[in-house]
Order: sequence, then structure tokens, then C-alpha cells
Amino acid sequence: MFELILLAPVHEVETLSEALDALDALSVSVEDADAQTPAEQALFGEPGMPPPKAGWERSRMVSLFATGALARDAARVLEAQDFFAGCQLVAVQPVPEQDWVRLTQSQFTPVEITPEFWIVPTWHEPPAQAKQLIRLDPGLAFGTGTHPTTRMCLRWIAGNGAPAKSLGRVLDYGCGSGILAIGAAKFGASAIDAVDIDEAAVGSTRANAEANHVSLQAGLPDKAIGQYQTVLANILATPLKVLAPLLCSHVEKGGHLVLAGILERQADELKAAYLPYCQLQVHDQEEGWILMTARL
Repeated sequence: MFELILLAPVHEVETLSEALDALDALSVSVEDADAQTPAEQALFGEPGMPPPKAGWERSRMVSLFATGALARDAARVLEAQDFFAGCQLVAVQPVPEQDWVRLTQSQFTPVEITPEFWIVPTWHEPPAQAKQLIRLDPGLAFGTGTHPTTRMCLRWIAGNGAPAKSLGRVLDYGCGSGILAIGAAKFGASAIDAVDIDEAAVGSTRANAEANHVSLQAGLPDKAIGQYQTVLANILATPLKVLAPLLCSHVEKGGHLVLAGILERQADELKAAYLPYCQLQVHDQEEGWILMTARL
């Protein structure tokens, strides 16, 4: 495999992407060329919504080709185009042979939720201070503990679960890997329903629950029945707004609603969407994301 690496201004990213696709690129990724510098730009988007931009003001485009000849031919064709005037060829280089399993594993280390509560991949030993832990490896479903939204939800669970308090019957709506449902089980939930629209997520949740020796019911959203003392939903702001009446209908009187997947700038939108049912408040924030909660 060979990489063709380009620098491009934001207004040429889409044109270059289409050209690279036509030139038999196997994949094209777009990155902020100024990442990890003071000029880095944060861009956030949601599935199903138009992206905020096609790329960054200075975009680094990395395309993958089956052979060096294809990559070099693509570079020559692109350099001859008028739209390439503001772009730059950085390199055509082989992709080094690597132990991809070991590389992937090296990127996932134990994640601290609280000083005593950790998410630990199966290939790592738990930290000495870990009194409670979830064993979880990266997979197809969202939720490994590395994302701020997941960490904030798990911190809330740890702070509101056994032994001091009770989570009661719990619904994890949009369960992904099942990490929140497993966390709820670890902190004393009396019963747990974990639901997702993705069959793969349901399968992952069941497998991860078994690996962590906890009991829960996983299935499609129609398995969410009745009311719960705690309803968790770590999704994204747009579906959370649509789901407001449904999620609130599942929270029993005096119960907790816990929502994540929300950017700081989306707080007022969520408050307005949920106002007919409850008063959401910002409970936690991390890296531009917030956790919103309410008592019904």
C-alpha cells in the first residue's frame, strides 16, 4: 500500500476528494494540518446533518493506493489541474508494515473514571487502586470509555449508585457497547434494560455483559417497557430532541434522566426541547461536551 499526502485549502477539499476517488484511491482521509498547534480548529458535526465545513483552512489529505505507480500517477494528474494551484504535494510513500493488532491495542489503555473506578481492556492489568472496573475492548459499537460523553455518564453512575444511593431499575437507551448498562450493574442497579436500533450494538452489549459477569436485558427499542428510576441516553443532540417525549415517559416520578452526546453550545436547544416535560440542567462538562440531567 502507498500513501499520497497533499495539503489543500478548505475550498478545494471536495474537488480533490472526488478526483482522488476517480483516480482509484482506496480511501481518502482529511485532517487538520494544524492539529496539535495553537492554530488547530475544532469542527463538530452530527450524522445526518450537513458537515460544518468540507475540511479545515489548511487540510492534510491522505489517500491510500494499492501500488506506488498508481499513487505517483495520481499525483502527476492532480498537479496538472488548474484547481491544484493552491495545493501542495507532500509525499508519496509506502505504508510501513505493522502489527496492526498490537498498534490498536497500544492506543487503548486503562481509562480512569474516578480514582477507584476504571475501564480496562482485557490485555491490561487493572491499576492497583481500581476497586471497581469494567473490562471492555474496542469493537463495532460506540463506547469504550475514551470519549468525554461516556466518561461523564459513568462518573454520574458512580456518584449516584451503590452503596450510598440507588439507581433502581435502569434503562440505557442507545446502549452501543453496553458500557453504561454494565456500569449501572456494577453500581447496584436492581434491573437493567439496554436497547439500541443497531443489532450489532445489541450483540456487543450482551457479549460485554457476559464478559463482565453482570445481568441485563438487551434488545431493540421495543424492549424498553414501563418506567424506570434511571434513564440514560448517550446519543447526540438531534435525536435526543426528537426522543424527548419518549425518554421522559419512561422516567418514573422522582426518577433521574441523564443525557449526553451534547455540545456546550447545544444546551439551550435541549432545555427548550425538554421544557414541556422537565427542567434539564448542565451537570458536568468536559472537552466541549456536556452532561445534562433532570429529576422528573
